[in-house]
Amino acid sequence: MKLIFAKNKNVNRKLKLWELDRVSEEAFKAQAKFPIIVILNDIRSLNNIGSFFRTADAFNIEKIYLCGITATPPHRDIHKTALGATESVTWEHRNSIIELINELKADNVLIASIEQAEKTTLLHQIDQIPEQKIALIFGNEVDGVDQEAINASDYIIEIPQFGTKHSLNVSVCAGVVLWEFSKKFF
Repeated sequence: MKLIFAKNKNVNRKLKLWELDRVSEEAFKAQAKFPIIVILNDIRSLNNIGSFFRTADAFNIEKIYLCGITATPPHRDIHKTALGATESVTWEHRNSIIELINELKADNVLIASIEQAEKTTLLHQIDQIPEQKIALIFGNEVDGVDQEAINASDYIIEIPQFGTKHSLNVSVCAGVVLWEFSKKFF
């Protein structure tokens, strides 16, 4: 079988990396961030952690908190998926997620766990959440967000799903959720 390619004057050429007109790392660090904080609650996979950094960079997130057993940079496996975003995204490690939640609440930050629970706000309904700084908690790949953190949350946000599986990979979940929240700010 021979493939025939038509000559199309309307070809949409893929851009080269240098044509994407991205900001420099210094400019990114200096620019105003969207009022979104990411909290990683006992994430095991170093590749998932790296993916969170890269996604946080893409969506101009204010800060990532790495809690509990969540590993911290520098680490080869985090770097493999972060592709340098550990240098551009502000981050901090905390042992206790509950202490962190209490600090953030004292600073008037809304807390939202991304989880499946008895009473949730579906992701497409986040316009009902007040326009203020929010911290989004993403949980462990097996056990999800700690119940104690869920209890301390102002909102539980659920991504509607229509297949046979019960959940998404946590880094895929982050991409979906952070896109929806980021859309409010640009």
